[in-house]
Amino acid sequence: MNAATFFDGEGWREGLVELIDGRMLLRDERPAPGTPRLDGGVIGGFTDHHVHLQLVDHTLLGSSTLGRVVDLGANPAAISALAAARFVSVAGAPSLNERGLDDTDARALNERGLDDTDAHALDEREGDSTRSLSERSETKRAAHPVAIDFAGAFLTPVGGYPSHRDWAPAGSFREIADAETAHAAVAEMADAGASCIKVASNAEAGPVFTDVLFRTIVDAASARGLPVVAHAQGAGEAQRAARLDATRLAHAPFTEHLDDSEIAAQAASVAWISTLSIHDGDALATATDNVRRFHAAGGTVLYGTDMGNGPTPVGLNPAELDALRDAGIDGDDLLRALAPQDPRDPESVLLRLPGLDADPILARPLTPADLKA
Repeated sequence: MNAATFFDGEGWREGLVELIDGRMLLRDERPAPGTPRLDGGVIGGFTDHHVHLQLVDHTLLGSSTLGRVVDLGANPAAISALAAARFVSVAGAPSLNERGLDDTDARALNERGLDDTDAHALDEREGDSTRSLSERSETKRAAHPVAIDFAGAFLTPVGGYPSHRDWAPAGSFREIADAETAHAAVAEMADAGASCIKVASNAEAGPVFTDVLFRTIVDAASARGLPVVAHAQGAGEAQRAARLDATRLAHAPFTEHLDDSEIAAQAASVAWISTLSIHDGDALATATDNVRRFHAAGGTVLYGTDMGNGPTPVGLNPAELDALRDAGIDGDDLLRALAPQDPRDPESVLLRLPGLDADPILARPLTPADLKA
């Protein structure tokens, strides 16, 4: 049993960590004087609020420091099966072919996973440049469970985004023509186990919903207890999604600079999922400035990477962490954006940080070897 400083989702507290029946567990109990102390801090597994598990090698997640992911656009049958499996082990994780995808889809996933360059960069960031990718892969044999929330399919107008995108897997979108098909699609996702509904509102890549039909989807989702996450892209779309009661934006607004009054209104009504590192140039500059002012206004920024959009690492993304710092989000604010699992929950992944102000990329799973005799 060791004294430990742990992060409860808002700030740092004192507790006890111990090995019980082969599992590392944390208790919210003040340590007695003289109790051996674990150096650094303990934190729950991090959350990526925007992933696409059908576009990556999902089995890599079990050896990452992510304890939870939110899939925002997938075939509902495939993603609900993966959510039920929770990546209990790498060897036992269900393949994507087993979950209703064909060989072409599966090959595409492998091609878009973590490559040697990405792995080397992460190794150096973690102070582990002496270990090769193959050596690091040995740690994947004992993977931890990963909690998966999901939206199911994109809901989009007929001909809307992403219905014409080659990367969109079969069954990953529903084209909504009217209130009847809207209610049916929301019911389908809810019955599949969705924790939110994803609405595509991309005016730069096809038609978008009318206000009336967008509101119909929001109301149908609300009736099932589900928030709406909107992909808002194009002039005025972020403001419109917020006005129509979307709960979150899948991407921090990047197509236009929001003025301070718009920022204040959004900070009071919606949360933004960051996804800053998928951009460059003017889009990155615009999104970063918007996020900086949104955060300063008290808005909720959630770490999310759009995992699967290009060669993103399947795990914590150092580029996204750097982008959030560039937007003024660091220290405990950055940890809050990462929405770690509650380490007091026996189902949580327990991670060890080398210091309370350490870069989250340096976190690693807490092991029995960390406990002092």
